[in-house]
Amino acid sequence: MACAAAWVQIPPPASFLFEAGVLMVTGRKLSRDFYLVDAVTLARRLLGKVLVHRSPEGVTSGLIVETEAYMGIHDKASHAYGGKRTRRNEVMYLEGGHAYIYLNYGIHHLLNVVAGPRDVPMAVLIRAVEPLEGVELMARRRGIELDDKSLYKLCNGPGKLTKAMGISVRLNGEDLTGDRLYIIDPGEIPDKIVSTRRIGVDYAGEYALKPWRFYIAGSRYVSRIG
Repeated sequence: MACAAAWVQIPPPASFLFEAGVLMVTGRKLSRDFYLVDAVTLARRLLGKVLVHRSPEGVTSGLIVETEAYMGIHDKASHAYGGKRTRRNEVMYLEGGHAYIYLNYGIHHLLNVVAGPRDVPMAVLIRAVEPLEGVELMARRRGIELDDKSLYKLCNGPGKLTKAMGISVRLNGEDLTGDRLYIIDPGEIPDKIVSTRRIGVDYAGEYALKPWRFYIAGSRYVSRIG
Protein backbone atom coordinates (compact mmCIF):
# COMPACT_ATOMS: atom_id res chain seq x y z
CA MET A 1 0.00 0.00 0.00
CA ALA A 2 1.47 3.32 -1.01
CA CYS A 3 1.86 6.24 1.31
CA ALA A 4 -0.26 9.19 0.25
CA ALA A 5 1.09 11.48 2.93
CA ALA A 6 3.06 14.56 1.91
CA TRP A 7 6.82 14.68 2.31
CA VAL A 8 6.95 16.61 5.56
CA GLN A 9 9.34 16.30 8.44
CA ILE A 10 7.63 15.14 11.63
CA PRO A 11 8.07 17.77 14.37
CA PRO A 12 10.40 16.61 17.16
CA PRO A 13 8.67 15.63 20.41
CA ALA A 14 8.72 18.07 23.30
CA SER A 15 11.21 15.80 25.09
CA PHE A 16 13.87 16.68 22.48
CA LEU A 17 15.66 19.63 24.05
CA PHE A 18 18.55 21.86 23.00
CA GLU A 19 21.20 22.68 25.57
CA ALA A 20 24.04 25.01 24.51
CA GLY A 21 23.07 24.30 20.91
CA VAL A 22 23.32 20.52 21.34
CA LEU A 23 20.30 18.26 20.92
CA MET A 24 19.50 16.35 24.12
CA VAL A 25 17.07 13.44 23.94
CA THR A 26 15.16 12.64 27.10
CA GLY A 27 12.57 10.01 27.92
CA ARG A 28 11.89 6.78 29.73
CA LYS A 29 13.97 3.75 28.84
CA LEU A 30 11.76 0.90 27.66
CA SER A 31 11.32 -1.83 30.24
CA ARG A 32 11.45 -5.57 29.63
CA ASP A 33 7.66 -5.84 29.60
CA PHE A 34 7.45 -3.54 26.58
CA TYR A 35 9.19 -6.17 24.45
CA LEU A 36 7.21 -9.21 25.63
CA VAL A 37 4.69 -9.07 22.78
CA ASP A 38 4.57 -10.60 19.31
CA ALA A 39 6.84 -9.13 16.64
CA VAL A 40 4.08 -7.42 14.64
CA THR A 41 2.84 -5.59 17.73
CA LEU A 42 6.37 -4.64 18.70
CA ALA A 43 7.23 -3.43 15.19
CA ARG A 44 4.37 -0.94 15.36
CA ARG A 45 5.11 0.06 18.95
CA LEU A 46 8.76 0.84 18.20
CA LEU A 47 7.88 3.53 15.67
CA GLY A 48 8.44 6.93 17.26
CA LYS A 49 10.78 5.53 19.91
CA VAL A 50 14.45 6.56 20.06
CA LEU A 51 17.36 4.17 19.56
CA VAL A 52 20.45 5.19 21.55
CA HIS A 53 24.03 3.88 21.37
CA ARG A 54 26.61 5.06 23.89
CA SER A 55 30.03 4.21 22.48
CA PRO A 56 33.59 5.33 23.38
CA GLU A 57 33.40 7.70 20.40
CA GLY A 58 30.27 9.41 21.67
CA VAL A 59 26.49 9.17 21.87
CA THR A 60 24.36 8.69 18.78
CA SER A 61 20.60 8.39 18.65
CA GLY A 62 17.80 8.25 16.12
CA LEU A 63 14.02 8.27 16.00
CA ILE A 64 12.83 4.88 14.73
CA VAL A 65 10.78 5.51 11.59
CA GLU A 66 10.72 2.11 9.85
CA THR A 67 10.58 -1.50 11.07
CA GLU A 68 9.87 -5.03 9.86
CA ALA A 69 8.41 -7.91 11.88
CA TYR A 70 9.64 -11.50 11.67
CA MET A 71 7.20 -13.85 13.33
CA GLY A 72 9.26 -16.91 14.09
CA ILE A 73 8.92 -20.58 13.29
CA HIS A 74 5.96 -20.26 10.89
CA ASP A 75 7.35 -17.23 9.04
CA LYS A 76 9.28 -18.40 5.96
CA ALA A 77 11.27 -15.15 5.95
CA SER A 78 12.46 -15.64 9.53
CA HIS A 79 15.87 -17.02 10.50
CA ALA A 80 13.95 -19.25 12.93
CA TYR A 81 11.55 -20.68 10.33
CA GLY A 82 10.72 -24.30 11.04
CA GLY A 83 12.21 -24.05 14.54
CA LYS A 84 15.74 -23.62 13.20
CA ARG A 85 18.13 -22.98 16.07
CA THR A 86 21.82 -22.35 15.44
CA ARG A 87 24.69 -20.45 17.00
CA ARG A 88 23.90 -17.60 14.61
CA ASN A 89 20.25 -17.15 15.60
CA GLU A 90 20.42 -18.34 19.23
CA VAL A 91 19.79 -14.79 20.46
CA MET A 92 16.32 -14.92 18.89
CA TYR A 93 15.39 -17.50 21.53
CA LEU A 94 16.14 -15.12 24.40
CA GLU A 95 13.31 -13.16 25.98
CA GLY A 96 12.27 -9.94 24.34
CA GLY A 97 14.46 -6.88 24.75
CA HIS A 98 17.76 -8.21 23.44
CA ALA A 99 19.64 -7.15 20.31
CA TYR A 100 19.92 -9.74 17.55
CA ILE A 101 22.63 -8.46 15.20
CA TYR A 102 23.94 -10.41 12.24
CA LEU A 103 26.13 -9.79 9.22
CA ASN A 104 24.21 -9.65 5.95
CA TYR A 105 26.10 -10.65 2.77
CA GLY A 106 29.29 -10.35 4.78
CA ILE A 107 28.99 -6.56 4.69
CA HIS A 108 26.05 -5.02 6.56
CA HIS A 109 25.43 -5.37 10.29
CA LEU A 110 21.65 -5.55 10.78
CA LEU A 111 20.01 -4.71 14.11
CA ASN A 112 16.94 -6.63 15.22
CA VAL A 113 15.03 -6.34 18.49
CA VAL A 114 13.99 -9.68 19.97
CA ALA A 115 10.27 -9.88 20.75
CA GLY A 116 8.11 -12.08 22.95
CA PRO A 117 8.87 -14.60 25.69
CA ARG A 118 11.95 -16.80 25.91
CA ASP A 119 12.11 -19.70 23.40
CA VAL A 120 9.56 -18.07 21.06
CA PRO A 121 11.94 -16.73 18.37
CA MET A 122 10.51 -13.49 16.98
CA ALA A 123 12.32 -10.28 16.10
CA VAL A 124 11.88 -6.80 14.63
CA LEU A 125 14.36 -5.42 12.11
CA ILE A 126 15.13 -1.72 12.57
CA ARG A 127 15.13 -0.49 8.98
CA ALA A 128 15.55 3.27 9.32
CA VAL A 129 15.94 6.05 11.88
CA GLU A 130 15.83 9.83 11.78
CA PRO A 131 19.24 11.04 13.06
CA LEU A 132 19.09 13.00 16.31
CA GLU A 133 22.19 13.07 18.52
CA GLY A 134 25.74 12.73 17.20
CA VAL A 135 24.93 13.55 13.57
CA GLU A 136 28.49 14.65 12.75
CA LEU A 137 29.86 11.41 14.22
CA MET A 138 27.37 9.45 12.14
CA ALA A 139 28.48 11.24 8.98
CA ARG A 140 32.16 10.54 9.69
CA ARG A 141 31.43 6.86 10.18
CA ARG A 142 29.52 6.79 6.90
CA GLY A 143 32.23 8.81 5.14
CA ILE A 144 29.82 11.40 3.77
CA GLU A 145 29.52 15.18 3.95
CA LEU A 146 26.39 16.55 5.54
CA ASP A 147 23.94 18.69 3.64
CA ASP A 148 20.17 18.96 3.38
CA LYS A 149 19.95 15.94 1.06
CA SER A 150 22.54 13.65 2.64
CA LEU A 151 20.96 14.00 6.09
CA TYR A 152 17.89 12.12 4.89
CA LYS A 153 20.08 9.31 3.53
CA LEU A 154 22.34 9.03 6.55
CA CYS A 155 20.30 6.30 8.29
CA ASN A 156 17.61 5.36 5.74
CA GLY A 157 18.43 1.67 5.57
CA PRO A 158 19.27 -1.09 8.06
CA GLY A 159 22.94 -1.28 7.09
CA LYS A 160 23.32 2.48 6.89
CA LEU A 161 21.95 3.13 10.36
CA THR A 162 24.15 0.55 12.06
CA LYS A 163 27.29 1.90 10.39
CA ALA A 164 26.32 5.47 11.29
CA MET A 165 25.58 4.55 14.89
CA GLY A 166 28.59 2.29 15.37
CA ILE A 167 26.46 -0.82 15.94
CA SER A 168 28.01 -4.15 14.94
CA VAL A 169 27.83 -7.87 15.67
CA ARG A 170 30.02 -7.21 18.70
CA LEU A 171 26.79 -6.06 20.36
CA ASN A 172 24.87 -9.20 19.41
CA GLY A 173 22.92 -10.38 22.46
CA GLU A 174 23.11 -6.97 24.18
CA ASP A 175 20.38 -6.42 26.77
CA LEU A 176 18.40 -3.41 25.59
CA THR A 177 17.42 -2.55 29.15
CA GLY A 178 21.09 -1.79 29.88
CA ASP A 179 23.09 1.42 29.48
CA ARG A 180 25.05 0.89 26.25
CA LEU A 181 22.47 0.14 23.56
CA TYR A 182 18.87 0.88 24.44
CA ILE A 183 15.58 2.44 23.33
CA ILE A 184 13.68 5.24 25.03
CA ASP A 185 10.13 6.52 24.81
CA PRO A 186 10.06 10.29 24.12
CA GLY A 187 6.34 10.36 24.83
CA GLU A 188 5.01 10.95 21.33
CA ILE A 189 2.83 8.65 19.18
CA PRO A 190 3.04 8.82 15.35
CA ASP A 191 -0.08 10.30 13.75
CA LYS A 192 -0.21 7.67 11.01
CA ILE A 193 1.55 4.36 10.38
CA VAL A 194 1.79 2.73 6.96
CA SER A 195 1.94 -1.08 6.67
CA THR A 196 3.18 -2.83 3.55
CA ARG A 197 5.13 -5.88 2.37
CA ARG A 198 8.60 -6.53 3.68
CA ILE A 199 11.59 -5.82 1.48
CA GLY A 200 13.79 -8.55 -0.02
CA VAL A 201 11.78 -11.60 1.07
CA ASP A 202 10.32 -12.75 -2.26
CA TYR A 203 11.58 -16.26 -1.49
CA ALA A 204 9.15 -16.57 1.45
CA GLY A 205 6.09 -17.69 -0.52
CA GLU A 206 2.81 -16.53 0.98
CA TYR A 207 4.75 -14.88 3.81
CA ALA A 208 6.31 -12.50 1.31
CA LEU A 209 2.84 -10.96 1.00
CA LYS A 210 2.39 -10.27 4.71
CA PRO A 211 2.07 -6.52 5.45
CA TRP A 212 4.66 -6.68 8.21
CA ARG A 213 6.78 -3.68 7.26
CA PHE A 214 5.78 -0.49 9.05
CA TYR A 215 6.84 3.13 8.73
CA ILE A 216 5.78 6.57 9.89
CA ALA A 217 3.73 8.25 7.18
CA GLY A 218 5.30 11.42 5.90
CA SER A 219 8.80 10.69 7.19
CA ARG A 220 11.57 11.61 4.76
CA TYR A 221 13.98 9.25 6.51
CA VAL A 222 12.52 5.88 5.50
CA SER A 223 14.32 3.54 3.11
CA ARG A 224 11.45 3.35 0.64
CA ILE A 225 7.93 4.73 0.28
CA GLY A 226 5.33 2.03 -0.33
